[in-house]
Amino acid sequence: MSEPIISTPPVRTHAGVPERTGMVTIYKSLLRWTMAQAGAMLPLVIVVQALLAAGIIIGFGFLIPDIDTHSAQFLSTGAPTVLVMIIGLVMVPQGVAQARTSGTFTYLRALPVPRPLLLLADLTVWLAVALPGVVVAVVVAQLRYGFSYTFDWPLLVAASVLTAVMATAVGYAIAVLLPPLLAQLATQVLVFFVLLFSPITFPLSQLPAWFQSVHDVLPFRPAGDMLRAGLLSDSYTASWQDLAVLLIWCVIGLVISVCALVRRA
Repeated sequence: MSEPIISTPPVRTHAGVPERTGMVTIYKSLLRWTMAQAGAMLPLVIVVQALLAAGIIIGFGFLIPDIDTHSAQFLSTGAPTVLVMIIGLVMVPQGVAQARTSGTFTYLRALPVPRPLLLLADLTVWLAVALPGVVVAVVVAQLRYGFSYTFDWPLLVAASVLTAVMATAVGYAIAVLLPPLLAQLATQVLVFFVLLFSPITFPLSQLPAWFQSVHDVLPFRPAGDMLRAGLLSDSYTASWQDLAVLLIWCVIGLVISVCALVRRA
């Protein structure tokens, strides 16, 4: 089956600078193509992620006998971070690895379009997939455990978007750095690491001291703390160090991904 053709109008320039309208048109075309590639699977993925959000909150609650309000809050406010991490660090690399295997990735890189826009289109689609799970997790937790949230809306929105972009960018970088089979294997390891060995749904104090130090430089705990502070602003606070760690990982993922896209095949 031949690859679908993206019609990209020529981008006129003025003093060597591409016109903004031309770049927007190309971006919209790439976005439509990316969504068309997902097709009917895109709504299904969103539904599955919503179910996963509910499953983490309800299922993990069964592991804690007579769960108290504090533990329920910690678990529930960590679930959105787990969900976003799984999408960015697992689903994105698997999707890109599949595209590399099928030749779609090479085809896209051969198009006469600015290659960073390819990454931007993917980031947009996966952001749209990840963020509804945050809403579902909040609603399910409130229905299941009955506690009230104290939202810090600017922090919550900023932390959710930054976490989703960071996870997607790092996942994309994993997929373009490693061979497809090895990238898919790495994602399976990351699933268990995020779920079982990252202090997102349980307190950091439950880990050994050396492992706590490791999580100070990894993005998982900072992402969880920032989202938790946005959901329960009266009980938790976010630090500038958490923001710095997330930004550094986000920049690393974006730089690696863009460099992989712009280098010659």
